[in-house]
Amino acid sequence: MTAKISEARVAVYELEVKINAPRAAVWKGLVEDTDAWWLHDFHMVGEGSTVTLDARAGGHLIESHEDGRSLLWFTVTNCVPGVQLDASGGLSPQFGGPATTMITIKLEELDGGGTTLRMTDALFGRVPEETIRALDEGWKLLFTEGLKKYVEGQ
Repeated sequence: MTAKISEARVAVYELEVKINAPRAAVWKGLVEDTDAWWLHDFHMVGEGSTVTLDARAGGHLIESHEDGRSLLWFTVTNCVPGVQLDASGGLSPQFGGPATTMITIKLEELDGGGTTLRMTDALFGRVPEETIRALDEGWKLLFTEGLKKYVEGQ
């Protein structure tokens, strides 16, 4: 038997995105239209998969394919409709772990009708520098090129 020992670390990533749409529209896009803005490169179970979010405690952000393949991205731990979503998930070694990830997404209305999306991703476990760089790039792409563009285009 071979065992590798690696040091556990904690990393906290924060992102803020201004979206030119009312908070209700951003929330709807986030939780009801997830597959419409989830970028193609973020589909992990194959071409034609669907990403859905059941925005209630115990619900899941899950990607599924009609052939039975599926990936559990996150489990929702807290939901304040229209305002905040908290979720936790795991990173397997295939995706840079083992690590646990806990995200919080908060939507704040701006004067003038826009919305600020504040997202925090806290990870603990095996968190190498390349995972932190991938988080930065991935979350920015997903929420600016995905959600922001989708909601502002509605």
